[in-house]
Amino acid sequence: MAPFLDQPLEAGVSSSTGPVSKTESKFVPDDQPKSSKSPVPPVYEFDARTCTATDLVEALKVSGGVVVRNMLKPEEVAQIDADVRPWLDQDVPWNGDFFPPETRRAFGLVGKSKTFATRLVGHELWLEVVDALLTSEVSSWVGDKNEASVSKPQLNNTIVFSIGPGARDQSLHRDDLIHHCQHRSVAHHEMGRDSGIGLFVAGKKTTKANGATRFIPGSHLWDYGDGPAREDQTSYAELDPGDAFILLSGCYHGGSANRTRDEERLVFSCFFTRSYLRQEENQYLANDWDRIRELPDWLQERVGWGLSRPFLGWVNLSNPMVLLHPEEQKYKDLF
Repeated sequence: MAPFLDQPLEAGVSSSTGPVSKTESKFVPDDQPKSSKSPVPPVYEFDARTCTATDLVEALKVSGGVVVRNMLKPEEVAQIDADVRPWLDQDVPWNGDFFPPETRRAFGLVGKSKTFATRLVGHELWLEVVDALLTSEVSSWVGDKNEASVSKPQLNNTIVFSIGPGARDQSLHRDDLIHHCQHRSVAHHEMGRDSGIGLFVAGKKTTKANGATRFIPGSHLWDYGDGPAREDQTSYAELDPGDAFILLSGCYHGGSANRTRDEERLVFSCFFTRSYLRQEENQYLANDWDRIRELPDWLQERVGWGLSRPFLGWVNLSNPMVLLHPEEQKYKDLF
């Protein structure tokens, strides 16, 4: 079945009322470069049990963010909450103004929660989306051979956010600023433009009132000098526990104010980036290697212990996986 966004989409739909499903709304992007003065596209909504990665990728190209219902099961959400709660409880307020003081965070989560590692970082549908948008492939002549190299995306960071009552809005920002991205405006999404993609899964019901992530749909297509971001263009990713919000790193977004009296906004998140870029969270110092060894080999490589092909990231001219599995011959060759 062809992706739904391959078909012409009707214009005039605003995202100000929240996410819409692919059957409820249509949008026709024009061929003019996008800016803060352009119509804001809708935010599409899918169900993880029935959608495809292609559905999500095509929606992300248009809006920069997409809501995915039922990403995790209730028991998976409960297990991650139990695993990370001790780390949230011992966190202290941020020394600065980027996070409000009512925020508590936990990091290094592939080594603290196996469920977080396997069912969030390693979620099958999520990784298909990541691979579709962040995989790099090049061919280079090495002597008389034209060698092809494929670089799969790697984990960029892991954070759990607990935002308590009284927290203010976080400033709207782009997460790809860490990789010094400065893109020009474009009419439509271009492959290769993205340096990262984020996944936010609700641990508790997330609403506009208690601090749901807000973002500006379509802002991933703007010129990066176009700003500052305007609050009247934001849409809120309101989620039930286990629902997800996927966001391109080039979209303006931020956590929102928790205006409730007694509700915690709890969100589990991770970002992926291209393997030839430096990871935001240093996975090798943030995690206990013995805990990493408990994960499947393919997930260890995704966390950062694999090579970015052909041979970026070696240790002693060997694949870093040799440090975790010195007996495995398959990791001896840099290619």
